[in-house]
This record gives sequence, structure tokens and C-alpha cells, in this order.
Amino acid sequence: MPEVEQSGMRSAAARNNAAWCAAVSRSHGCPDTVDDAAWCSARRTPPYYPDAVTLRPDATPADILARIDTTPPGCSVKDSFASLDLGPHGFVELFTADWIHRPAGLPAPAGPAPTVLTVRQVTTAAELHDWQAAWHGGDTPVDIFRPALLREPAIEIFSLHASGDSSLAGGFVLTCAGDVVGLSNLFAADSGHWSDVWAAAIDEAAVHFPGLPLVGYEQGDDLARARESGFEPVGALRVWLHQPGQP
Repeated sequence: MPEVEQSGMRSAAARNNAAWCAAVSRSHGCPDTVDDAAWCSARRTPPYYPDAVTLRPDATPADILARIDTTPPGCSVKDSFASLDLGPHGFVELFTADWIHRPAGLPAPAGPAPTVLTVRQVTTAAELHDWQAAWHGGDTPVDIFRPALLREPAIEIFSLHASGDSSLAGGFVLTCAGDVVGLSNLFAADSGHWSDVWAAAIDEAAVHFPGLPLVGYEQGDDLARARESGFEPVGALRVWLHQPGQP
């Protein structure tokens, strides 16, 4: 992919991800603002979700810090272009990852025959509760994905089920914003189902949002799985976490 096109897709991926983060935060009643530089929430966002997402590579700390609340623990900033230095402002680097892109209409990659799983769209609060529990894992309940998300026209949530088994084998989220479809929150209950989850996500995106490219971000083993499914990295991102007491 030419550098200019790669840069444009990276920006589209960042804006799409900001739209998903905004929807999750909005479902918790968080007031937010968005401009050319960044999306920001004025109140602490739900766990795992950033308080700001930068939308252009020349965004500065001044574009963000006055619009977020660093007082409660857990405040974070998604530096979409890995171009900010928030260290002097009490932040530490939490992790880095890569934005990814898959062109619309790209043929499915060759590979082993997928396991037969049933894909269902999550449409009720009860289904979302079960989906969230499977996504999070463990015994501790979480309150991140609320039923208000099911009323967002640009967001669709899916679960995968093995035949004859009511438990979830996996799931994912599709967010249509900015002429791209964001793929996020993929999970597989069993490592043998990872290829099925990626294949199902690509198929459902083509059905529900035809003709649009897919974007997202991944790291480590998940990035390798994305590449096996036809995605290519289009640029790095960094997530910063505020640490009270940092110089």
C-alpha cells in the first residue's frame, strides 16, 4: 500500500475507533467532545477504554489534557500516531499496537476447513450480559457494555455458538463509521476457534456493511492472527496511562 494511502487508512482507523469508544462511554453517561485533534471524555471512561483518542499526528498534550479528568485512577490516552510525549505530564506507556486494514472484497485466505459455528447477532440485554461475561472471562462480573449500545445504528455485536451448545464459542463487534468498518473485541473461548472468529467477522462485515474496508488494531499473537486473515499493519499506536505521583 502506498504511504499516502496507508496514512489515510490509519487516520480512518483512528476515527472509527474513537466512534466506538465514544459509544461505549456515552452508554455510561460520560460527556464528551470531538474536534480535528482528538475525541475526549470529560469524565473517567469505563475500564479498558481510553479517556481520549488522538485523530491527527500533530495533536499535542494541550489539545487533550484540559479536556480529560486525570484525578481518578486509570485515566488513559490512545495516541493514535505514536507521536505524543505524555511522560512529562504524569503518564507512562501502557502498550503499543498496530492499526490494521483489510480491503473490501479481498478473498478469504486459504487454510484449514473452519469448524461449524453458528453466528448470532446480539439483540437483547440478556444476550449482551452473556456475551460480556464470555468476553471478559473469570468469575468477576464487569459493567462495560450496556444495552444502550444495542440501539446504536452503526454498531453490531455478534456471538458464535457451537451446534447444540448454548455457551459462547466467541464473539466480536463491528462499528461502521467514517466509510470503514471497525473490528474489535474479538474473543474465542477455545484457542481452536480463533480462525472461525476471524472468518465470521470478515463474513458478517461483508453482509452487513458491503463494500467497506475493515480496520482495527492488534498486537502480539492477535496481530499474527489478523495477518493470517488478510489484514496488514498500517501504522503504530501507543496507549498512555496516567500514574499519579509521576514527575
